[in-house]
Amino acid sequence: MIRLELFDRSDFQQLMNWIETEELMIKWSGSLFSFPLTMESLEWYIDGSNILNQSDAFSYKAIDTDTGAVVGHISLGGLSWKNRSSRISRVLVGDRAYHGKGVCQQMTKAVLKIGFEELGLHRISLGVYENNKAALNCYLKAGFSIEGVARDILWFNNEYLSMIEMGILENEWRNGNP
Repeated sequence: MIRLELFDRSDFQQLMNWIETEELMIKWSGSLFSFPLTMESLEWYIDGSNILNQSDAFSYKAIDTDTGAVVGHISLGGLSWKNRSSRISRVLVGDRAYHGKGVCQQMTKAVLKIGFEELGLHRISLGVYENNKAALNCYLKAGFSIEGVARDILWFNNEYLSMIEMGILENEWRNGNP
């Protein structure tokens, strides 16, 4: 099982170690960060975040409850308290030993639970690049619906990538998670 805890400065080095290539950086963050990831950019990333009733972003580390190992990262940002909406971003199962074992889905479901139950959100969305089939399948299994495609949104490796936009509403989540 996976448990989420707030991401903080003590987690920076591990995340930097996981992001080994520019391609992985793009999959993780789009064009938000430059490669390689740095302490300074991560300071900026968490500045003002993770403060209940004040922040518009929360970042989490994913912990394997059996071993206590930190195995991933996920963020819930762009919070609109007025609209009760947010966006999942920067999802990464960093420890390769956990790839293909449903950890992404567990992380996604855990952050949905936080969003809908603790933060009282109505809608949570995300975007995934079309070439990231594993992530797309993860989000579909977690209950997200495809809402559209932002075509040719990112130029990378001599090709344009489109972003698949996905979302889930509170009642859809509750119907799938009694």
